[in-house]
Amino acid sequence: FLLHACAHNPTGMDPTSEQWIQIRDAMRVKQHIPIFDCAYQGFASGDLNRDAYSVRLFVNSGFELFIAQSFSKNLGLYSERCGCLTMVCSTSSAMERCRSQLAYITRALVSNPPAFGAKVATLIMNTPELYYEWEENLAVMSGRIIKMRKKFYDILIKLKTPGNWDHIIEQIGPFCYTGLTRKQSIAIREKFHIYLTDTGRISVTGLNDKNIQYFVQSFDWVVRNIH
Repeated sequence: FLLHACAHNPTGMDPTSEQWIQIRDAMRVKQHIPIFDCAYQGFASGDLNRDAYSVRLFVNSGFELFIAQSFSKNLGLYSERCGCLTMVCSTSSAMERCRSQLAYITRALVSNPPAFGAKVATLIMNTPELYYEWEENLAVMSGRIIKMRKKFYDILIKLKTPGNWDHIIEQIGPFCYTGLTRKQSIAIREKFHIYLTDTGRISVTGLNDKNIQYFVQSFDWVVRNIH
């Protein structure tokens, strides 16, 4: 089963700690093997350790699992497509079998992946002062996302936009399902040149102090006028 470790894409709705325990218990009964997609570690709470809670819960519970990490976003290495696959196996022989199969797959698909991004990630993670600076950067970035969510929500409340908008601040991470319908999403693109998917999903990172008022006022207009 494919699970998102944190900052679920596209919904932004992460399970609580208690819900992760329920998910773990259900998967243990069924003897499922989880594959964690970990692309936004540090972008949810701003804390690398806190965002790793779900993965560590399963590892500490004795699961065999795979963790697919991406450093494209949280290390700013998007053009390098830099990441890491971690396997947790119950025995050394199982690990060797997995390793040989992955080597075969890698050789067939990519042969030798680009090394530059991996070297950057390795340098940062093995240099204490750089690692500390990276942690600070993640805290700033996630804090800005949370701030923009709050401003989005506060302006909606101030404008008395029809509807319940609690989900804006209950969701977490870079992405947000706004609640706009397909018709409303098309209207906000065509009338106000605000570009988002037909599902109403936006990237919160595109909001800032200069455009937030225009965005929310446009949002308010389509909610009131497009049905």
